[in-house]
Amino acid sequence: MRVDACRSCGSESLAVFLTLGETPLANALLRQEDLARPEARFPLDVALCADCSLVQILDTVPPEVMFSEYPYLSSVSTTMVAHARALAERTIADERLGPASLVVEAASNDGYLLQWYRARGISVLGIEPARNVAAVAREKGVETECAFFGSATAKAREHQADVFHAHNVLAHVPAVNDFVAGIGVALKPSGLGIVEVPYVVDLVDRVEFDTIYHEHLSYFSLTALCRLFERHALAVTDVAHLPIHGGTLRIHVRHAGHRSPSPTVAAMLADERARGVDALAFYADFSRRVERLRTDLVAMLTGLKAKGCSISAYGASAKGSTLLNAFGIGRELLDCVVDRSPVKQGRYTPGTHLPIVGPDRLARERPDYLLLLVWNFADEVLAQQADYRRAGGRFIIPVPTPRIV
Repeated sequence: MRVDACRSCGSESLAVFLTLGETPLANALLRQEDLARPEARFPLDVALCADCSLVQILDTVPPEVMFSEYPYLSSVSTTMVAHARALAERTIADERLGPASLVVEAASNDGYLLQWYRARGISVLGIEPARNVAAVAREKGVETECAFFGSATAKAREHQADVFHAHNVLAHVPAVNDFVAGIGVALKPSGLGIVEVPYVVDLVDRVEFDTIYHEHLSYFSLTALCRLFERHALAVTDVAHLPIHGGTLRIHVRHAGHRSPSPTVAAMLADERARGVDALAFYADFSRRVERLRTDLVAMLTGLKAKGCSISAYGASAKGSTLLNAFGIGRELLDCVVDRSPVKQGRYTPGTHLPIVGPDRLARERPDYLLLLVWNFADEVLAQQADYRRAGGRFIIPVPTPRIV
């Protein structure tokens, strides 16, 4: 469904600044029997709202299509698990949480975060729409309700939360106002909401175009976030700029009037104003930089292939799907995609139909180069694949400019 008004403020002042063509759903991994069937493709056009500064794609695929079954388990990444543990321990201390407290997370995945609260004797509830992923969380002992979060879901709960987490989910939500209203309902009057979203400024600065796919409907600046939460009597009281996922904003949200915003909030808002993050000029040359990246990366891969080098990819990620499909990189250049997740192994990448294999394939075949599609976990992957690198294997990191390590 094509939108003609901003998902956040309803304005019709939307200006497109990037078009990536029609691509398949990034996480719609294929089975062998699917390969001969037509794949659904949807436009990827990215626009800025002139009134509230939200960056967003214009086509909405129903969430039920993308999230009822989901191939991503957060616990596969040691970086994500460590990130979650540190956050939980800090929040327990700062908010003085104990056995009488309740921590709720929307889009809680496989319990990678809530498990750390539960280990400290704190009551938890995960709200996760993917049936297969919710089942994994329950196997860990993390209470999980299989549902999409929104105001109705929040109102149905008997108890309000001391802490409400929403990590890498707000960008996925078509009805962002209903979701944020739900956070207000779910939180106790003194409660704390912790929200993490990819930062649109990093996306533009680092040419992270591959983080754009149909699951990610919105791309947030702090300016856009503040305007969204204010609409629902919630205030952003603190913000941190984190390196994870190529650049993330973590915001603290409380009921309006409960606590004054930290100086960090005002400083980042001022910085965004100075850079013109709310104006189209900030995004104007992004499309040109993406096209230059395409030219450089395809030329590098083509040159290596012409020399007789074997090339595969590492990480059957959603961002990898965008990169491969938008740049037209397929089986003529890559042999397969290596991925640690057993959920993905044995499947094929959407659009490009590359087989997804386990890391044991590296030990047997040792491709000369691996295109790192999960560049946001570069340090983790490079450490895990030390044997491959010692044997002469090289990684190609594609963004912001292609480089070999």
